[in-house]
Amino acid sequence: MHGGPLPESPPDLPPLRDVIARHGLGARRKMGQNFLLDLNLTGRIARAAGSLTDVTVIEIGPGPGGLTRALLETDVKKVIALERDERCIAALQELAAVYPDRLRIVAGDALQIDPTTLADPGDPASKLKIVANLPYNIATPLLIKWLRQANAYAGMTLMFQKEVAQRLAASPGDKSYGRLSIIAGWLCKIEALFDISPRAFVPPPKVTSTVVGFAPRAQPLAPARMEVLERVTAAAFGQRRKMLRSSLKSISNDPAALLLSCGLDPTARAEEIDIGAFCALARAIEENRYGARQAHG
Repeated sequence: MHGGPLPESPPDLPPLRDVIARHGLGARRKMGQNFLLDLNLTGRIARAAGSLTDVTVIEIGPGPGGLTRALLETDVKKVIALERDERCIAALQELAAVYPDRLRIVAGDALQIDPTTLADPGDPASKLKIVANLPYNIATPLLIKWLRQANAYAGMTLMFQKEVAQRLAASPGDKSYGRLSIIAGWLCKIEALFDISPRAFVPPPKVTSTVVGFAPRAQPLAPARMEVLERVTAAAFGQRRKMLRSSLKSISNDPAALLLSCGLDPTARAEEIDIGAFCALARAIEENRYGARQAHG
């Protein structure tokens, strides 16, 4: 539900396919571009972001502006569209002319820019969300970057290839459970919302996509320092078929004793260990129990 009446959709917006043709917006593989033109689906993604009343949305890689239009048709306060393709920026300028006070276009590379710096000064974190159809080739690095300051956002609604979404939402014991499951779940509540068929995109990717919702936790699930937790999970899942007493040799001189000190079975494997236990290992490593190695690197 939205907090106020929805603005009317402007009658003079040309069809997205016309915009793409006029600006020569053939999707570029090197930029990981797959344009979503189905208005029902872009509207569904915008609704999945929750109430946008008084919210500023940072949209990453808007392309020709399909999802941008859907966001602007809600009661969102403002959309800040971060795009590095100059061709798409020209197309988005047409949309900005229709929504001059509610759409701002920023030219730049999302891997190099901190989204929080794009918001208007004084915008509270409780009113800042990221919504994006992420390019598959940089989706995971972008997510890790944003997770490092997850509490700067009220939420994130992001599209990934389905395999990545399954990893994000996986629990201990699942075959998809791994480093990404732990880091993301440690900082956010995660929900895989719905799938999108390859046929909905231009050009169609070879995989199904999934929209995932992230609700940042007020506090991480358990105390740990992210840099150390990343090293512990990298060691554990780098040799995921091995017992932890073997896979953790790269970060401890006596991994069996380290594991026992955290109440863990040295013969357990990484996919059996929950987030709280990995945090306990990270704290033990940082305290340099049992000859911790390279914990601060």
